[in-house]
Amino acid sequence: MSSTLLPKEANPAVPNLPYYTPRHVADPGAPFQPSSSTPTLFTPLKIRSKTMRNRIVVAPMCQYSTAAEGPDIGKLTDYHVATLGHYALKGAALVFIEATGVQPNGRITPHCPGIWSDAQTESFKRVSDFIKAQGALSGVQLAHAGRKSSTVPPWIAASLKKPSLRASKEAGGWPEDVVGPMGGDENSWDGKGLAEDGGFYPPRQLTISDIQETVMAFAQSARRAVEAGIDVIEIHAAHGYLIHQFLSPITNRRTDQYGGSFENRTRLLVEVVEAVRAQIPTDMPLFLRVSSTEWMEESELGKKYGSWDVESTMRLARLLPALGVDLLDVSSGGNHPLQRINMFSSKDYQTKIANQIRQMAKTNNLKLLIGAVGLITEAEQARDIVEEGPDRSIGEEANAAKEMTDAKGGKEPMADVILVARQFMREPEWVLKVAWKLNVDVAWPSQFLRVRFPKL
Repeated sequence: MSSTLLPKEANPAVPNLPYYTPRHVADPGAPFQPSSSTPTLFTPLKIRSKTMRNRIVVAPMCQYSTAAEGPDIGKLTDYHVATLGHYALKGAALVFIEATGVQPNGRITPHCPGIWSDAQTESFKRVSDFIKAQGALSGVQLAHAGRKSSTVPPWIAASLKKPSLRASKEAGGWPEDVVGPMGGDENSWDGKGLAEDGGFYPPRQLTISDIQETVMAFAQSARRAVEAGIDVIEIHAAHGYLIHQFLSPITNRRTDQYGGSFENRTRLLVEVVEAVRAQIPTDMPLFLRVSSTEWMEESELGKKYGSWDVESTMRLARLLPALGVDLLDVSSGGNHPLQRINMFSSKDYQTKIANQIRQMAKTNNLKLLIGAVGLITEAEQARDIVEEGPDRSIGEEANAAKEMTDAKGGKEPMADVILVARQFMREPEWVLKVAWKLNVDVAWPSQFLRVRFPKL
């Protein structure tokens, strides 16, 4: 009885890693035999020098799982390798590291990651290396929380039946260094100042010098991300964090060059984009996440001061290609507790806006890709309407994802990529399940081949 001995090259390792992990036989999440009938969702997309293996992106998701003090403050850990790496292993095209503080006071909580120091770079490289070893692209979202910073992780607040809870100095917070375009108790996010039932600290108003330091902090954080081997950078200008606070006339009533007119309110964002673009390679993709509307148009504040709305986002979008932004990630809300919409229970509110912006971009011949989030909410509600059980929900999700990006038969897609967040926490294998439901024969990770879904 004889056996064939295979050389070690038969199971090659991913190169340039300090540990062994096998190179996949085929790229997980990519079709084996793409054809004209393959849904756009599972076709590659090249952005500058990077190619996504499909159109599904893991959106940044706060995990509040880094050290709040000491030599490891802000550094990514094995937890991030385990979670983010698993999404990459199971076929996502691009996996974003969560909102990452460009300054210590830019974190949402003391337990959020940061890349304000060269000492933090290696931890990002380790996570990025593993994501890329699984065939995905790695991304990082650079952020500053502004007046929404120095809070505690949400599960701690929830345990005390609070929607938000301030992080004191004893909890690792920075009560005296919460900042925003405007200062004072009335400019805390919930408007409650230091009242006992408030969940946010009052900010101090940033000076011109402070603003310039913040712009440089974004630039230097981008430099570190490049050194860590990150493939894609996203600038966070949404959800009521610092840059969004400057964009909105409700939260930015400054009278200097950073407030007042549209040009002045967008100045910080433009300067950040320019500074980041100058620090990264010309062939590196740059994304921007915005709240396309803050849902304040019908509020008293919106009527009094104006608000950031879809028209404002379209006006901004027209500027982005010349600034070097490749993709606009369209979200909404988060800047004020009086917003008129509940983002977590509203059907397809963001996907329709993404479509509207994409059509505008096409009409104006803008070289700007559009990313949409919120389709899973749409799919879940569609499922509920027809009273399908949870075991069938993936069909609605798959169809919603396909419809968002499909460009077949002369049809215009609503978006170029989709960004999915919480569903990946429920189902890390979501990409593979969507492909299965759409009858797309995609590769699975080498280690999981024996448990592939059977063909429908």
